[in-house]
Amino acid sequence: MTNPSVICLGEILFDCLADQLGRSLEQVESWTPYPGGAPANVACALVKLGTPAAFVGCLGQDQPGDSLVQLLQEVGVDSTGIQRHPTAPTRQVYVVRTETGDREFAGFGELDTTQFADAFLKASELPVSLFKSAEFLVFGTLELAYPQARQAIEKALQLANQYDVKVLLDVNWRPVFWPNPSAALPQIHALLKHIDFLKIAKEEAELLFETTDAGAIAHRLNSVEGVLVTDGDQEISYCLNEHEGKLPAFSVNVQDTTGAGDSFVAGFVHQVFQQGMKCLATAEAARNVVKYASVVGAMTTLKPGAIAAQPTAQEVEAFFQQS
Repeated sequence: MTNPSVICLGEILFDCLADQLGRSLEQVESWTPYPGGAPANVACALVKLGTPAAFVGCLGQDQPGDSLVQLLQEVGVDSTGIQRHPTAPTRQVYVVRTETGDREFAGFGELDTTQFADAFLKASELPVSLFKSAEFLVFGTLELAYPQARQAIEKALQLANQYDVKVLLDVNWRPVFWPNPSAALPQIHALLKHIDFLKIAKEEAELLFETTDAGAIAHRLNSVEGVLVTDGDQEISYCLNEHEGKLPAFSVNVQDTTGAGDSFVAGFVHQVFQQGMKCLATAEAARNVVKYASVVGAMTTLKPGAIAAQPTAQEVEAFFQQS
């Protein structure tokens, strides 16, 4: 197997999607489990686009964990960085959906958020060999909620710095994952000093920076090479190598928005890895990278589930030709 060019670190889980749209958690009659978890979604999307990727995270020593590892291996994601916890279960999260397919996390059933295996990712077991050959580290903020997993993130950032790996943070703010949500913002702000690229949703940008303008956020952070602010099916604000702009999202027949932002991240990282940093050297080139990422994200909404709906590079190319 080719050495992974991108390490995606964090959670892999089952999104239990409500079969009935427009209902509350209590009103839903049945659920369908789909493999998910933002870092795992990004890893799978990258491989489907043609960029070798690894997933690093902790799963339960249980049947759901086995099935998720098998899925990653079938897709072609490097799984050498996967840890298994002997007693904590693989995480599942219940997701209710609006009539238009937008989703909202609605809890974890009978278990507390701190009891799942991904909360116990060990810093000492991170595979250093992956960092030696990688170009990018991609991760989110959910694992900051758990002390042991937080230490693993800190170790990963040290390794990324040591081996000159570019770091992309997708904030992926989900209060339901945090035992104490008020502790989140200071920890997220501290992370921002150690990253090269920031992908953030509009509401997260308002929460963290009180602005949704990518250029203003990049200026405030000062040390980043790029900021991408997404807003579902609305326009994208970006600032890449000081090239600022806004891009309308592609209009598609949305079935399920789960994983669309993760596919956007994968499309962006895929382009930067395949073309090198020169793809951000001019205003036109930077805009084209954002446009490509936007198409990958939009195409993921055409079918239910995050990983199952992700497009190949050939399908993305066909979309461009038809649009």
